[in-house]
Amino acid sequence: MGVATVTTDVSTLGRKDSWEGVRAVVAGFGTSGAAAVDNLLHLGASVHAVAESAHPRILERAELLEVLGATIDIHEGATAALPEEADLLVVSPGFRPDAPIIVAARERGVPVWGEVELAWRLRDPDQPAPWLCITGTNGKTTTVQMLDSILRAAGLRSVAAGNVGLPLTEAVMDPEPYDVIAVELSSFQLHYTDSMAAESAVVLNVAEDHLDWYDGPAGMDDYARDKGRIYQNVERACVYNVADAVTEDLVREADVVEGARAIGFTLGMPAVGMLGVVEDILVDRAFIEQRESSAAELCTLDDLASTAPHFVANALAAAALARAHGISQAAVRDGLRAFRPDGHRIAVVAEHDAITWVDDSKATNPHAAASSLAAFAPVVWVAGGLAKGAHFDDLVSSVGDRLRAVVLIGRDRQVIADALSRHAPDVPVFQVETPETGGAVGDDLMRRVVATAAEAAQPGDTVLLAPGCASMDQFTDYAARGDAFATAVREHVGTS
Repeated sequence: MGVATVTTDVSTLGRKDSWEGVRAVVAGFGTSGAAAVDNLLHLGASVHAVAESAHPRILERAELLEVLGATIDIHEGATAALPEEADLLVVSPGFRPDAPIIVAARERGVPVWGEVELAWRLRDPDQPAPWLCITGTNGKTTTVQMLDSILRAAGLRSVAAGNVGLPLTEAVMDPEPYDVIAVELSSFQLHYTDSMAAESAVVLNVAEDHLDWYDGPAGMDDYARDKGRIYQNVERACVYNVADAVTEDLVREADVVEGARAIGFTLGMPAVGMLGVVEDILVDRAFIEQRESSAAELCTLDDLASTAPHFVANALAAAALARAHGISQAAVRDGLRAFRPDGHRIAVVAEHDAITWVDDSKATNPHAAASSLAAFAPVVWVAGGLAKGAHFDDLVSSVGDRLRAVVLIGRDRQVIADALSRHAPDVPVFQVETPETGGAVGDDLMRRVVATAAEAAQPGDTVLLAPGCASMDQFTDYAARGDAFATAVREHVGTS
């Protein structure tokens, strides 16, 4: 039997067009994949979804969408080949470009979109909500939630969507239109996005991460290039991190709408066209008429939930996007005052016997761990897990003098141990081993981690879980890892 060729041109289709006769294939059935299936069915397309995972939540979604008319194949090997009839492939961000289903689509001339690309094309042409977009190796979720808080403080109907919160297809197809959407985007999502034109966008930082996905000698360059796609076609402001030259280079390389501005943010005194910090005040020298000679106060450090440097930087980035959208100084202040970060992000679990226990399980790469470690000293550092191809030499070199001791866990703990032996050989290192089976074993692991850390800590120290690695070798996700740590800490200090 021959392979069916593409018969329908989807490149011009949008929200108000008829999708009848379009044969869409959706690869991956997570939250964004299920949202893509649902909305493609709503538009009238025939949808064939394929996925490998048979997790109960996925099977529940599949059952509902089959009732609505989708064809669902969920089994090992389901994504190994492109179904014969396909006019469009919507791919989940976890699929690498060399995945067989994507290679087959390219060879057959089938367009490959991510859910973000689909969402952009499905915006209401009569009243499209502008997108304020955020990417970066670290800080994306905090920044997008800060931005959403600011926009709501300004009285706008806003939502955080994309890589966090609501899937973008659901956000753009909501019967009650949003005034503006705060969009978090990963490099994987950006890789499969072509036509998006954000009103304003920021790359918070670029550091080693996901080198198991971006492998090969050009891995970091490819990773940065995908991050930089967020700036393409920006209308108002390309916001960059003054402390991270790569982000400014990405702005320089971007093809933007004429009149779009480059806006920097810095933890120091801002130059004209930047946001920054003067003494204990966050200020704007970019979006005021008198920026050559003065700065506008946005808020104080005391208004923020944390004064950790990376948290302040995230606040400045969110403020820059909001100010580019025309949000008042007062609304920026009120939104930042109201914001509290999600769990497992520099969260103090307990203070006992002059030792502070902090859960930053969301620090899943070396750059995030370095930012967290920079906020505390002396530190008993709990680290390890799945390194995803990352290296730790730069991190250890920069924070070695802050370390009282290190407690290592996880499959790739030796990668960190080797970096410590090279750059901080005098720091005591304890390795806590356990089978990689999660569940109760993970709970027991954290009890032993906490006991080990307590032995090493001295009054005035911080015991910091900032693993610098992903969690899935020993835990369901970073939240489960943080929960296990917090539970073990509370048991140890007698507050459980």
